[in-house]
Amino acid sequence: MNSRPAPFDELDRKIITALMANARTSFAEIGAGIGLSATAVKRRVDRLRETGVITGFTATVKPSALGWRTEAYVEVYCEGAAPPRRLAEVVRNHPEITAAMTVTGGADALLHVRARDVEHFEEVLERIRAEPFIRKTISVMVLSHLIPDSPEAGASHPAPEGASDVR
Repeated sequence: MNSRPAPFDELDRKIITALMANARTSFAEIGAGIGLSATAVKRRVDRLRETGVITGFTATVKPSALGWRTEAYVEVYCEGAAPPRRLAEVVRNHPEITAAMTVTGGADALLHVRARDVEHFEEVLERIRAEPFIRKTISVMVLSHLIPDSPEAGASHPAPEGASDVR
């Protein structure tokens, strides 16, 4: 991947907007909407992928269809200064953590957790808390999504083995 910034113009922005709205839109459809040929759109998409502007194409799935029926955000507070790479190692060991980031403020990190049910969430939380450098956690359960079409409302990967067995 190229590390220098790629030229990025208004046509690129329109292509990205179209793909973000529906990644299955054909290059011909995008081109017709912005005044380019399908071949020109493809060349631009290839360049945007090559330079890391477009990082991939995914399907957004209703989490409950995959067995994820409980969702929470967990603030993580560490003993001392836990390096981000150490936190990243920990979160990779928990498939229920769908997003994780270091943050400003009192907490050291914020985790987005999906689980089959409250009992499963509690088990995940206990595994997270068992890490030796984690001092405490504060959890906030999600009741509903006010923006149902947002990426946070959809799932990016399937629930762990057995999750689809939930009633």
